[in-house]
Amino acid sequence: MSDIWLSTLKTATPQEGFELATKLARVGVKATQPSAEIRDKLRAAYEQDTTQLIASSQVIALHFQTVAAANNYWRA
Repeated sequence: MSDIWLSTLKTATPQEGFELATKLARVGVKATQPSAEIRDKLRAAYEQDTTQLIASSQVIALHFQTVAAANNYWRA
């Protein structure tokens, strides 16, 4: 992952912040498991597993906390 794709955590709105948080989670998975083929195989296991889906949501929520703080919680 040598390409710089994240230049800032600043977003105009909370919606954009949530989308960034989701992207951060997805990029984290790609960094952990760079093989798309393996990720595709693993998806079948977790897409039906509520525990793993909740864990994924928790990761996104943690990233959203970080983005929200970086944006001063979108206060004027």
